[in-house]
Amino acid sequence: MKDDTKLTHAGRHPHENHGAVNTPVYHASTILFPTLADFDSRDRKYVYGRKGTPTTSTLEEAVSQLEQAHGTVLAPSGLAAVTTTLMSFVKAGGHVLLTDSTYFPTRKFANGILKRLGIEAEYYDPLIGGGIEKLIRPNTNLIWMESPGSLTFEMQDVPAIVAAAKKHGVPTAIDNTWSGGYFFKPLTLGVDVSVQAATKYIVGHSDAMLGTIACNKETYAQVQDTFLQQGNCAGPDDVYLGTRGLRTMAVRMRRQHENGIKLAEWLRERPEVLRVMHPALPKDPGHEIWKRDFTGASGLFGFIVDCTDRQALASMLDGLELFGMGASWGGYESLILPSDPSKMRSATTWNPGGATLRMHVGLEDPEDLIADLAAGFERLNAMRG
Repeated sequence: MKDDTKLTHAGRHPHENHGAVNTPVYHASTILFPTLADFDSRDRKYVYGRKGTPTTSTLEEAVSQLEQAHGTVLAPSGLAAVTTTLMSFVKAGGHVLLTDSTYFPTRKFANGILKRLGIEAEYYDPLIGGGIEKLIRPNTNLIWMESPGSLTFEMQDVPAIVAAAKKHGVPTAIDNTWSGGYFFKPLTLGVDVSVQAATKYIVGHSDAMLGTIACNKETYAQVQDTFLQQGNCAGPDDVYLGTRGLRTMAVRMRRQHENGIKLAEWLRERPEVLRVMHPALPKDPGHEIWKRDFTGASGLFGFIVDCTDRQALASMLDGLELFGMGASWGGYESLILPSDPSKMRSATTWNPGGATLRMHVGLEDPEDLIADLAAGFERLNAMRG
């Protein structure tokens, strides 16, 4: 089946739920057993609310089909999915390689909790490709990727990194949130675990916290065991909203792909913009990798404005009518946010010569979004004189 069909049907079992098209929300902690023999054997799918219900099984099955995974673990947030994955592979005295462009809370966890446990986090240039083999040590527990990277959108050569990792028996994991699992299938390229902040494109409506950990056959039991031992549990209402969002993700992401490229191309022609960071644009440094490995682009990208005056930037951003300012993305609405990646790097440097902005393009008419941005640039130019 094609992805659009999977997203519509995967995980749905109406006749197991009295004919309901959507699996109902099961609020459950205690699961009753009819006999002592049944309790002793535990030979049934559901034994305790935290370990799963039909509500969670629906989304797990659907995400597994989407990402071509052996199994999926649902986490209460994207960061919980990240930290569970890391904790599934690290060992005391171990070493983890993480892309220098990784999501900042991932870095914070690696530099905090992992360091306290005696695990060294080493950051590598996201453009390293197969050269990562030189950084692999006998005690390397995991290689962590994110493509494109947070805030700066570097494309990683995932197959080359995976080949180096497999040569040394090192597991690999990737933050696949940008693609929604729809435009990129890392497990088909040999990655062991694909993590998403399902809060973003899977939920799609900015109203639920959720994470997904899609695993191959070799890693699923290990990740699931770590998750359960940590006492984690994704809430049933958020899981339901994630499943509901998943059903329309294909049409949303195709629209956001189109809208994002339109705005990126328009921004590239603006005199105030020094650079647009969007891997689907032919002149982007990561375009060839994107074209090889991805089937589309999400609505999230970055650009550099030729201005570092905070008041001028505030005049531009504060007056925008259609772009909200908030630390998330993936919903139906457009967002814009200033950032400073230079404070989040250790293996590479970030000095673009202007202000770095991150944009998420939603489902609005792109001409309306362009008009809103054009008015914002007029305010910025007026402040700069």
